[in-house]
Amino acid sequence: MSNQLSLEKRVATGKQLKSLRAEGQIPSVVYGGEAPILTTSSYNLTEKVLNDAGYHSPIQLDLDGKAQLAIVKNIDIDPVSRRIINVEFQAVSADEVVEAITPIKVVDFEASEASKKHYVLLQVMEDVEVKAQPTNLPQEIIVDGSKLAKLDDKLTLADLQLPGGVALADKELADNTVIANVYDPAAEAAAREAEDAAAATEPTEAAPAEATEAKAE
Repeated sequence: MSNQLSLEKRVATGKQLKSLRAEGQIPSVVYGGEAPILTTSSYNLTEKVLNDAGYHSPIQLDLDGKAQLAIVKNIDIDPVSRRIINVEFQAVSADEVVEAITPIKVVDFEASEASKKHYVLLQVMEDVEVKAQPTNLPQEIIVDGSKLAKLDDKLTLADLQLPGGVALADKELADNTVIANVYDPAAEAAAREAEDAAAATEPTEAAPAEATEAKAE
């Protein structure tokens, strides 16, 4: 497994975590056992592993020499520095079906008739929750955009190419839920210009009063 991360147990909590972060460490917690385990790891290595795994790939944790498969449950980011300040892992087993947020990637839109007409694809659904065994969790879910042609064409959940062993986690999501649709930026720009032009020619409320005053003079 490419995503591997070594963790060490920690005792630092609360205000002590500031010093831990200053030393180049990231505090973390591993859930899933009898009790949460407080852990820490190198910032640089953790950031690299998390960038590769995100919320959708399993990570092989080495917890004080003991192997543990896990997925990322939550990542806290500092709103100012944008640095990772805390990570929560969920311990899982290899044969356990788990749920994970997975990115949706539209491919081959540039080969579509819609693209040749200079239409633009607007993706309104960036990810979806899926369920699978940890080793079957995909890096991304692909949807083919090459067949889009008209302005009313759209991509829906029914168009997703789910790998074997992977299913959507939310059964209430309808197959016709829109992932992306086609629009014409030139037509929208022309419509806005027409609206602006119409607004500019409308008489203002002050015009009748001004006309009356001018007549009285």
